[in-house]
Amino acid sequence: MSTLHSPIFCEIDLDADGKHHGFLRLPHSVHRSAYGWIPIPITSIKNGDGPTVLLMAGNHGDEYEGQVALCNLSQQICPEDINGQVILLPMANFPAARSGMRTSPIDDGNLNRSFPGNPLGTPTQVIAHFIETELIKRADYLLDIHSGGSSLIYIPSALLTIDADPDQHQANLALVRSIGFPQTLLFSQSGMECYSSSAAHRNDCVAITLEVAGAGTIDRSALQQLYRGLESYLAHVGVNSALLDEANPMAAEPVFISRTDIDEKNEDGGNHNTEFLTITGEECYCYSYGSGLFEPLVNLGDQVVQGQSAALIHEPETPWKKPEQVSFKAAGKVVSKRVPARVERGDCLFEIAEKTEC
Repeated sequence: MSTLHSPIFCEIDLDADGKHHGFLRLPHSVHRSAYGWIPIPITSIKNGDGPTVLLMAGNHGDEYEGQVALCNLSQQICPEDINGQVILLPMANFPAARSGMRTSPIDDGNLNRSFPGNPLGTPTQVIAHFIETELIKRADYLLDIHSGGSSLIYIPSALLTIDADPDQHQANLALVRSIGFPQTLLFSQSGMECYSSSAAHRNDCVAITLEVAGAGTIDRSALQQLYRGLESYLAHVGVNSALLDEANPMAAEPVFISRTDIDEKNEDGGNHNTEFLTITGEECYCYSYGSGLFEPLVNLGDQVVQGQSAALIHEPETPWKKPEQVSFKAAGKVVSKRVPARVERGDCLFEIAEKTEC
């Protein structure tokens, strides 16, 4: 981990009580603006002692559900609604989010492949370094809200790395149960050093990643599911609130509910309706080996078996040629599916996962 100071300047005092909006100023000298900076929006809401929660979206710029949800929370949460601190970062990789792209148009940087970052590196590396050393470092909990973006669509899922400490792992499982998404995908921490979850692990911060939906759109039902998950999650970790969501037409219920309300549903505050699955290896990803038009032969949520036909890749450029048939290399449930029909060799078509017991 670099000990060099970040060049990013935070306009707000993250230690101050109250509600504060501002920008993280990332210096960016270009032809148009010699002494300019990239404005990364940030909100801090703090009220005395309690846990610190970092809610992040826009890690990938073409994933929109989290950005909308955090915009609404930035407007709606008041300091008196919480115990502790909530930090909202709705456009974490601002250049990517501003352009609606997965990666930054400035340096082609993928923020969720850039941790721990570099304060002397490219803009994306500098952002990653600041998030890890200044935001995640002060947080007890990180919720990084993703979706499938422009190329994929997911069944709403929580992603959790398996903790080596059995007690902590059980606490983490209770936390994902509180979110109540239809499924939870479990991963090994090994080989994931560049992700936000790895940055959290290095800083003793409990991290959960969400995959809300995707397809480059904002799905109404998925967004409502996200709001319900956020209210339960914040109550579960002890950031209690009774704020009613009167300003948000997307949600039919309060954005926040109290921990007492959750406990009336379940003794541990969880909804218990999440299915636990694991992605066991490379064989769980189904790729195209040709270029052309992708015709899926299965649907999102289907159970498939090893060797089953997954897709046909058609080549309209040579219409007399038979399409390439793609098959699954493992059995499991289809948890994500490619959206665009045009594919190139190496594009991911499906992701499958196997049910596991926790």
